Amino acid sequence: MAEGSDTTLTADIKSFAVGHGGAKAVIEYVGKRGARIVLVGEDGEWTDQFAADGTDVARKACETAGVEVENAWERELMEQMRPSNDLWRSMSRRSMAR
Repeated sequence: MAEGSDTTLTADIKSFAVGHGGAKAVIEYVGKRGARIVLVGEDGEWTDQFAADGTDVARKACETAGVEVENAWERELMEQMRPSNDLWRSMSRRSMAR
């Protein structure tokens, strides 16, 4: 599987879902660059993937991997997410711009 291929994307999504008791996805359009796929595992862990070819490829990859795609960020999905300690540490080092 070539790095960045549709097959690799599908395999990565499926691997995350299997490793976290299932997952749901939210796909965010990032303009001409493609689409960001945010995966939230049933255990609260989350990660993201990038589909350079856009939202259609992202949806197809999720469908093939057996991951449900949410239409938007619902409150229940956001409450399920557990930010890692590394994320909290990185956020604490950022300063707010005025």
